[in-house]
Amino acid sequence: MAARKTTTTRRTTKKTTAPAKCPTCKGSGETATEVRVGRGGRKTGHHQTGLCLDCFGSGLASS
Repeated sequence: MAARKTTTTRRTTKKTTAPAKCPTCKGSGETATEVRVGRGGRKTGHHQTGLCLDCFGSGLASS
């Protein structure tokens, strides 16, 4: 007589959640900074994008 086959249970994988987004840049990795000119640091109406200093451009919140 043949040996009886045993059944194996299925292994389920854990569902991973997406990492939290940086609250400062909202996950984009860039922030808008206002352009200042002159000796007194006069503000102009212009903006430039810069690297988010909280997440260093990754867009993920640091713990």
